[in-house]
Formats: sequence, structure tokens, C-alpha cells
Amino acid sequence: MSGLPLKPGAMLGVLGGGQLGRMWSHAAQSLGYRTAVLDPDPDSPAGLVSHLHIQTTYLDPQGLAHMASQCAAITTEFENVPAEALAQLQQQLPVSPGPDAVRVAQDRALEKAHFVRCGVPVAPHQVIHNAAELALVPEDLLPGILKTTRLGYDGKGQVRVNSSAELEAGFARLQSGTEPVVCILEKRLPLAAECSVVLARSHDGQTVHLPLQTNLHRDGILAVTEVYDGALSAETTELALRSAYDIARQLNYVGVLCVEFFLLQDGPERDALGPLVVNEIAPRPHNSGHHSINSCDVSQFELQVRCMAGLPLTPPRLHSPCVMLNLLGDMWLQQGDTPVEPNWAQLLALPGVHLHLYGKTQAKPGRKMGHVTVTAADMTQARRVALQAAGVLGIAPW
Repeated sequence: MSGLPLKPGAMLGVLGGGQLGRMWSHAAQSLGYRTAVLDPDPDSPAGLVSHLHIQTTYLDPQGLAHMASQCAAITTEFENVPAEALAQLQQQLPVSPGPDAVRVAQDRALEKAHFVRCGVPVAPHQVIHNAAELALVPEDLLPGILKTTRLGYDGKGQVRVNSSAELEAGFARLQSGTEPVVCILEKRLPLAAECSVVLARSHDGQTVHLPLQTNLHRDGILAVTEVYDGALSAETTELALRSAYDIARQLNYVGVLCVEFFLLQDGPERDALGPLVVNEIAPRPHNSGHHSINSCDVSQFELQVRCMAGLPLTPPRLHSPCVMLNLLGDMWLQQGDTPVEPNWAQLLALPGVHLHLYGKTQAKPGRKMGHVTVTAADMTQARRVALQAAGVLGIAPW
């Protein structure tokens, strides 16, 4: 692409001002770039650490024009940034990921259809537009998880349903406003584990990836990530990587992409679908890849910058087995409605602990306030210290 690679001193822009944008800004600045953030929140974590903060909505014409005039390349840190905003910016400068790829990731129905085209197994599912289609849902999709096709993340916009009556009630519950909300019902499968692939793909198709992460979710929110050699079998690892690469290539994807997988328990579903089914993609760096800041020689955020700037991609190497813990706002609220600061001094007295706080001023239940990565010489030691850290912070063991 003309104009690439970008030289240090150029300004790189991100749509969205959350913690992912904050960590991306740090990575870009470490490579000598200036950073610009477009986000309506005056206290956005990324805006507070960037050279320029454009405080407008994502589709504000003046804000987008200002962004385009100041930046040499654009990315996003939030999958629900309107794809139309990325399309407008793409008319003037490089945008990664592009709007077409983001549109697919923003719609679970389009996303599932893309996985099927790629030949990657998915859970049995059905898209439901209205009450008439609801009545035609086959019984063998139950029990399942009913999700809105758009704007759902971290467990939001979804409900577990075990029967046709619960499905009908769940569909009604997910409707809001005057426009019907399209939903998708996914059959609930017996899971042995969850894992994710975080990859980066350049403008010329070069692709690299972080080591596979195994993940534990609680209430739909990532709680614990572990990363170490041999976490999954060589066969399963190769299958996950091949599937993730196919998904990115057939999207003509540029940038950092996370592909989440379910590892199935032995049984008829595994016999029919194989060991892995793909769950969803995130067109940006991902919570499960945050460990790479401390555990790898190249982080997912540096890879995002390299993709934007047209710099070479080098395969990240894991130099330390690690455990990452999400820090949710609930930690501050364990003694009631009045927030109480966790004991950071006690936490930081533990060996191999790396604390990252996102600069958010208000703790709320389920809100991601930061993360802790524990690195060690081996996984046994990393888990031991991580469990100690969890005890200090009031996080339930696993």
C-alpha cells in the first residue's frame, strides 16, 4: 500500500477510547508515533494518554474530518464502532481492520455464515427475525443460548434457554424499542475448555500469532487466561491456528484479530463436529492477549501498530509461562456500595506480578478496571502465585 511503512513521528489514530486504545497508545508511542483518539468520553482511558483526543461521536462529520486530517492511518479498539465511520475514513487513508471485516464481526449471523464458508465447524444454530420464525425453531437446538445478533459482548445481550417456553420468553426479553431485534439461537454444547488465537495480518498477507491462550469465563466475562507450552495438544493447536488463519484470510483481514474456540468434550457432538468449534471473532486486540505485554517479546498491541504502519511482523515468542487475571469493578465493591481500593502493596509484594490499571474513575460491577499478569519460570509457579494474587484481591480460585 502506498505511503507505507510510516516513519516514526507520524500520527496514528484509533476509534474508541477504552483500555485497549490506552494500551495501543502506549505501544505506538514506544515506537515513536504520536497517537490520536476519537471518543466522546472526556475521561476516556486512551484519550488521557494520547497526543490528541477528539471528543465527538463516532459518526460526527467534523470529528471524522479532523481525524483524517491529522492521522496517517486508523484502527479501532472497539468492535461496535460504526463500520460506516471506518468506511468514511478509508476513503482518505489506510484503515485496519477495514469496514467490511468489521461489519461481519458486528453481526453474529454474518459471522456464523462466514465461518461456514470457511469450512470451520460452528455450533448448530438458527437466526430468528420474528415470532413466526421463533415458532419454527427445531427442538434439537435446545438447550441453547439465545443472543442478539448485534451489540452483545461480555455476556450482554444473551440468555440461556432450556425449553421452547424459555426461548419464547427470552426472545421477548431481548426485544427493545420499536424495531425488532434479530437474534440467533446456538445449541449449548458440552465444553472441555475454551481457547483463543490472537493473530496479526499485514496489508500484504503476512500473518503471525501469539501462543494459544486457554480461557476461563465467569458470567460471560473473561476471568482467567493461562499461556504455556503444551496447554493444548499439538493436533488441537494446529487445527485452531489453521482455522483462525483461514477466517482472517477469507475476510481479507488486516490488523489484529482474535478468534475464540470451544474445545468439546468426548461425545456425539465432538464426533459430529470435531474437537473444536469456533465461537466468535473480535476485530481488535483481545482481553485474552493482554498477557503478551509481559510474557512475550512482541505484544498484541505492538503487532496492531506494526500492521497499521506497514512494519514487518515478527512471530511473538513466549519467554515466560503466565496467568492473567481480569480485575472487575466488583473487587472495589466487596464491602458494599462504597468503593474500597484493593491492597495493591500486598499484591505487588508477590514475585512476577505485573499490574495494569486502566485509569477508569468509577468502579461498577462487571466493569473491566485492569488486569494482572503473573509470569514465572514454569506454569506450576505461575499458577501458585496467581492463586495467591487472587486471594489478595478477593477473586474466586479456579
